[in-house]
Amino acid sequence: MPDAKIAPNLPGWMLDHINRYLSSGGTDGHMYTIAPAGYGEMTVPSLLLTTTGRKSGERFIFPLFYGRAGEGYVIVASKGGAPDHPGWYKNLLASPEAEIQVGTEHLRVRARTVSGEERARLWDLALTFWPPYADYATKTDREIPVVVLDPIA
Repeated sequence: MPDAKIAPNLPGWMLDHINRYLSSGGTDGHMYTIAPAGYGEMTVPSLLLTTTGRKSGERFIFPLFYGRAGEGYVIVASKGGAPDHPGWYKNLLASPEAEIQVGTEHLRVRARTVSGEERARLWDLALTFWPPYADYATKTDREIPVVVLDPIA
């Protein structure tokens, strides 16, 4: 991801996390320990998602928590329960091919937003790796998108 930039306007803890992940080549930062408000300390798997900006055409890196479903990586476009979707999700809607770094591994992926029974099942999975998603869902009127990143050759 040498030509990618860290996404603008990220909070400090995310910037620190990305920098740790990148500077270690993925040996530090893949498993991220955090204590979200109202929860005890938890260690969550995280990946770095690189999307193509829908307006700029530039490549941007975002840190995200994830789970696994088969060969795919499950991510959630929660934006903490904000009323609008996160920029990375809008980028994937415009250009679903992206790259991820999971630990030291780099993969090309194609994003797809899931719905129906698959969304319900993967939402439940997401709540196991990041329980605060349930709180975020109560803060917004939008259905929080659940996305699968399927590896491509």
